[in-house]
Amino acid sequence: MFAPLEGAGRAGLVEKRLTDAIVLGVLEHGERLPREADLALSLGVATVTAREALEALRDKGLIKTLRGRGGGSFVIRHPNEGERNEKARLREISRVDIRDIGSYYGVIGAGAVERAAEHASIDDVENLRRIVGITDFAEEGSTRRGEMNFHLELAALSLSARLVREEMRFQAEIGPILWLGMQDDACRSSSRSAHLQIVQAIGDVDGSAARRLITEHIAATVDWLIDAKSEWERGR
Repeated sequence: MFAPLEGAGRAGLVEKRLTDAIVLGVLEHGERLPREADLALSLGVATVTAREALEALRDKGLIKTLRGRGGGSFVIRHPNEGERNEKARLREISRVDIRDIGSYYGVIGAGAVERAAEHASIDDVENLRRIVGITDFAEEGSTRRGEMNFHLELAALSLSARLVREEMRFQAEIGPILWLGMQDDACRSSSRSAHLQIVQAIGDVDGSAARRLITEHIAATVDWLIDAKSEWERGR
């Protein structure tokens, strides 16, 4: 969520990214945001730009700011607001675009995981298992963050700076939509199973199996999105 923005300098971009993260559960209710200066540095924008974005989020009632010791800006996620925003965002994307996003991300993920299988050490594999282990797959927000962290770690293990940058950009801009399925119990269970199998394939230095597993995982996520889009549109 805090990767640098392309075309940085506009408060609207910062506001949109943080709004997505809040309403989709990536940032949890009560979570403290970075300080203005730290947020601006992470996103590659001016401090005044970050301040304007935070003011807009306060006006929307998505954050509250407390002064003094222990203060800061804290996330406010209203019940049912996330679902309304999820449906609105998904309706804006055509089925063709959803498929295209999935295909594109499948290529990124497959390339990263195949290289990870070649380069990962025993410690790297154990760290992947740790990421899976600390993710609470019974909880939507935790699973979404777990998906993002897991895929970012795979990109890092590819030892490709370009793959890492592309993974970060994709997760920041598309991740909140791609992982909408994690609101579903079956999807969260499938996510855990897929992650464990991918880690095992990397540990076995089986790049072909890892590539197949991550491609199937992303394809299943895309299928859920398309089915959900159809269901939500019928329920208008």
